[in-house]
Amino acid sequence: MEKLVSSWYNNVQPLPETYIFPPDARPGKLSTLPSSDNIPVINLGGGGAEGHDRTRIVEQILGATQEFGFFQVINHGISENLLHDTMDVFREFFALPPEDKASFFSEDPKKLCRLITSTGNYDRENVHLWRDALRHPCHPLEKFIPLWPQQPLKYREHVGKCSTQVRKVALNILDLISEGLGIGYGHFSDELSQETLLSVNYYPPCPDPSLTLGITKHCDPNLITILLQGDVHGLQVFKDGEWIGVEPLPQGLVVNIGYQLQIISNGKLKCAEHRAVTNSSNARTSAAFFIAPSQDCHIQPATALINASNPQVYKGFQYKEFLSNYLMKQGNTEVVLEPFKLQI
Repeated sequence: MEKLVSSWYNNVQPLPETYIFPPDARPGKLSTLPSSDNIPVINLGGGGAEGHDRTRIVEQILGATQEFGFFQVINHGISENLLHDTMDVFREFFALPPEDKASFFSEDPKKLCRLITSTGNYDRENVHLWRDALRHPCHPLEKFIPLWPQQPLKYREHVGKCSTQVRKVALNILDLISEGLGIGYGHFSDELSQETLLSVNYYPPCPDPSLTLGITKHCDPNLITILLQGDVHGLQVFKDGEWIGVEPLPQGLVVNIGYQLQIISNGKLKCAEHRAVTNSSNARTSAAFFIAPSQDCHIQPATALINASNPQVYKGFQYKEFLSNYLMKQGNTEVVLEPFKLQI
């Protein structure tokens, strides 16, 4: 528990050396970075658009996933009150006394519900991330909810409702993507989207945000991610050689493409590198819902997307093979896809 940034950050000045990144990995002066005026915001029409509206939404999502790998959605069908209540219980969890969180702190990666600091591999890291995180699976809800925190009192109620509705939004977006790609409605159902993992990230105020990171540059290994960003800036996307800050939107959900969606689309959709930066004045809490295949699920490009003009780019594999490689390469975006590419 003493390793948690949230347990000691108030008493530290300056930033400890073990949190200072090499010069080429530091975020630098964050005030000079551009904001995300051009990152698409897509109105889902209440979550059930039909006809011309549905066609337009499909086109917008495909355009966003091909150009950015990131977009935000509004009018997605999740109530403002539920999003607010859920983010509140996340903040309340990290504000609990240490003794109320101690049973969840673990460095055992096999523990399903655990509180970690940095990447969870603290003792093997050269540099630590300025963040703590609570992680647990969410689907199927009845199987995993008994493992979740019972404090705050409303944690299971609000997070259970929210995770169910976020998953519904994610599956709706995946159906829209499958329509747009022409690979058939429901292509991403069943094994390809079997798991939902939640990571609630807590970034305390930092003595020097220019020297450290909350999360390093990476792409997500899963299928698709839905992020509750909260109301504090911190998420950045890498595009055209520069980092762009993603503006927090009231009731907006951030959607980003994972490696598996890039592979299944045979490279038509692009997952984007992103990171989280810190700030010196406000704590930031965000919640990422990772929709992922089952461990044994076979992943390969959709047959409908492969022809003489568009040869197959990636070979088939089991998702657990990809995850093992991803962890071994520490998510290094330069090399993580190489073992799964075909020589064309």
